[in-house]
Amino acid sequence: MAITVGDKVPSTTFMTMTDNGPEAVESDSYFAGRRVAIFSVPGAFTPTCSAKHLPGYVDKAADLKAKGIDEIACTAVNDAFVMGAWGKSADTAGKVTMLADGNGAFVKAVGLEMDGTGFGMGHRGQRFSMVVKDGVVEQLNVEAPGDFKVSSADHMLEAL
Repeated sequence: MAITVGDKVPSTTFMTMTDNGPEAVESDSYFAGRRVAIFSVPGAFTPTCSAKHLPGYVDKAADLKAKGIDEIACTAVNDAFVMGAWGKSADTAGKVTMLADGNGAFVKAVGLEMDGTGFGMGHRGQRFSMVVKDGVVEQLNVEAPGDFKVSSADHMLEAL
């Protein structure tokens, strides 16, 4: 069953790339005491994700923060090395934190996993966005398969 507004985000571990290499990020501490806009993409460097989804949040980072968002994060079922390289190529530094969900633990825990095996992608996360306030889902936007509308930065801004 998929997570819904009002639910607590399950305890999982992301990985992020740092100057010292990959480091673990515990979801409980990451979401605690602040308001986080997090969005999930099916994969780093994939067409819609690279051309529209991630760039939208990079471009709108200041607008989202002006509306009370403390942190913006992008997650995908990719490893920390790939997410780190994608973040560098998209100039996310200081705007969007890249959180690797390499084993898909987060998307499984929130019930938003997708089967991309027909496209040679394995099991990934659906395209979605959410606002998490102190660990609790405040806003949730899950895309229909193949769509890119409600998980965009523009849609989130309108809903804040």
